[in-house]
Amino acid sequence: MTFKMLAWIIAMFMLASIGLVTAQDTTKTTHKKTRTLTGCLQKGDSAGEYNLTTMKGGTWEVKSDSVKLGEHVGHTVTITGVVSNATAHGMKEDTKEEMKEHGMDKNATEHGHLTATAVSMVSDSCQK
Repeated sequence: MTFKMLAWIIAMFMLASIGLVTAQDTTKTTHKKTRTLTGCLQKGDSAGEYNLTTMKGGTWEVKSDSVKLGEHVGHTVTITGVVSNATAHGMKEDTKEEMKEHGMDKNATEHGHLTATAVSMVSDSCQK
């Protein structure tokens, strides 16, 4: 009887750990610390800052000490980077999504701050 009980407990722990792994894999995109975004890169208001407008209309303020963004101004690019304050960003975007669902703000788009770690050019112009 003790062996069966031990086997049952081990099985429960294994099922629970599988559930945790699955839950981690289903993290909303807006909650991820590292993001890859594609859009039009433009010069920002401050020195060393750029603005990326994604295909879905989201806007991101992008900066980087390691990636040369300036040579891609006016290009469609794919940027990978770290989201500033990812937890707060995710909560803010959840609130926007709830407002959209309730018809309070149908035009809300994602907005955030990103520190770029990699950039690649998709096109030498921006889609209109």
